[in-house]
Amino acid sequence: RLPAMGSLAAAVWRVLHPSSLLLGAVVFLLLAHFFKNRLPKNYPPGPARLPLLGNFFQLDYKQPHLSVQKYVKKYGNLFSMEFGAWSSVVVTGLPLIKEALVHQGHNILDRPMSPVRKRIFKTNGLIMSNGQEWKEQRRFTLTTLRNFGLGRKSLEERMQEEAYHLNQAIEEENAPGQPFNPHFKINNAVSNIICSITFGERFEYQDSQFQEMLRLLDDIIRMEVSVWTQLYSTFPRIMNFLPGFHQTHLGKWEQLKLFISRVIENHKRDWNPEEPRDFIDAYLKEIEKHKGDDASSFNEENLIFSTQDLFFAGTETTSTTLRWGLIYMALKPEIQEKVQAEIDRVIGQSQQPSMDARALMPYTNAVIHEVQRMGNIIPLNVPREVNNATTLAGYHLPKGTMVITNLTALHRDPEEWATPNTFNPEHFLENGQLKKRDAFLPFSIGKRVCLGEQLAKAELFIFFTSLLQKFTFKPPDNEKLSLEFRVGITISPVDHRLRAVPRA
Repeated sequence: RLPAMGSLAAAVWRVLHPSSLLLGAVVFLLLAHFFKNRLPKNYPPGPARLPLLGNFFQLDYKQPHLSVQKYVKKYGNLFSMEFGAWSSVVVTGLPLIKEALVHQGHNILDRPMSPVRKRIFKTNGLIMSNGQEWKEQRRFTLTTLRNFGLGRKSLEERMQEEAYHLNQAIEEENAPGQPFNPHFKINNAVSNIICSITFGERFEYQDSQFQEMLRLLDDIIRMEVSVWTQLYSTFPRIMNFLPGFHQTHLGKWEQLKLFISRVIENHKRDWNPEEPRDFIDAYLKEIEKHKGDDASSFNEENLIFSTQDLFFAGTETTSTTLRWGLIYMALKPEIQEKVQAEIDRVIGQSQQPSMDARALMPYTNAVIHEVQRMGNIIPLNVPREVNNATTLAGYHLPKGTMVITNLTALHRDPEEWATPNTFNPEHFLENGQLKKRDAFLPFSIGKRVCLGEQLAKAELFIFFTSLLQKFTFKPPDNEKLSLEFRVGITISPVDHRLRAVPRA
C-alpha cells in the first residue's frame, strides 16, 4: 500500500508544477483577503482598491496630504481608503471633524497599531498606548509636567535663558549676517526645554553626542513615511526577513531607545525618591509605588517610551514650526518689519520676551498662528482608531477602522479663510486684536488633544519673538529661498540657509 501511495504522490507532484502551486497560493490569498476584508454594509465610499495592496499605489508618498485631496472632491467629506489590510476613513470639514473627535470622541479614541508601530512601541508610551494604560500615563505625565514648571514662571525663565543661548549661537555663526543652516541649532534650543524637564539638564550646542541624537531623530522622522516603511506595514511577516531601508529605520528607533535607557540608568545611580529632580526621577518613584501591582502600567518599559515620546514630540513639532516661521519672515520682509515694530514698541531691544507681553502683542501672535496654519506640519493629524463601532455622517464605521482627520483641507478651506493659500496674519486679527478661529486645529481637538499644547505655545512665542528682536532674517545672496517641503512624520522645510542680520 505504501509504494502505491508514493507513486500516487509522485504523479500528483508531476502534474502540480511549481508555477501551478504558486498560482494556487496567490488565488488562495486573494480569496482569503476578499472574504476577510469585504466592506461592511453602509460603509463610506472610496476609490477602488487592489487585493492585498488596497490603495497603496493611489497615494503619492512624497506628498500624501495633497494627493488625498482629489478624493475629497470626488467622494465628499467622508470617504474610505485601504492601506494593506488597514481600513481607514478620511474626515474633512470642521463640523465632521468635531463630530468625530469631540462628540464621538469616546468611540474614536484609540491609536491604530500598525505593524511598524507594534514592532517599535508595542503598546507603551504616551502617544501609542490605549485604554486604561493611556489614561494612567497621560494623567501622570500632565501632573508631573506641572510639578516641574509647566505654566509657571520658572519654566518661562528657562525658555528665556535658552532663547538667549540660541541668539548667541547664531551670532557666533561665522561672520554676522553670513548664511547658515538653522536646523539643528533651533532643534537643540527647543529640545533643551523638554530635556530640562525629562532629563534634568540642557545640552550645549557643541555637544557632539547630543547633536548625533538630534540627527538620529531627524532620520527617523524622514524615514517614517518611506515606501519601504509602508511596505513593512502591508507585508510585515515578509519584510521582517528582507534587508532594506525599513531595517535601517527600525535600527534607528532602537538607537534612540538605547540613548533614553542610558539616561535612565545614569539617573538610578544617584536617585533619591524623596527629592525628584525631573520626570525620570518622578517616574522611578511611581514604579516603586506600584511595585507588586500587576495591573499597573508603571514599569521601566513604559518609562523608556514615555520619555522617548516627550523627547520626540517636545523637540520636533515646535522646532519645525519655528523653522517655517523664519523662512516666511525672510520671504515676507514687510510682515517681519511689522513684527519687529511691535516688539520695539512693547518690550524694546533689551527686555526679554515674556508671556505677560504676549497679550500686548496681537500682531506677533497672529503671525505665529499663521505660520502654524501655513506650515501645516501634521497635515493629516495623528490617526485615531474606532474602539466602539459607531455611525458618522450616516455611515457605519466598524471597530478597528482608522480615522484620519484632514487638517490640510481645514487649514486651507476657502470658506474659512479669506486668502487660504497666502500667508496672511490678518486671518487671526479683528479690530487689531487676536481672533480665535474654530477652524484652526494645529494641536488637534478632543480627548487626545496634544498634551504639550501649553508648552508649545509658550516656546513658539518666546523663541520667535526673541529671534526677531535680535535679528532680521533674509535669504542668502544669490540663493533662492523656497517653500518646498520634506514629508516625514511632520512636514518640514527642505534644507536651506538663512542670513541672520543683527539689528542695531
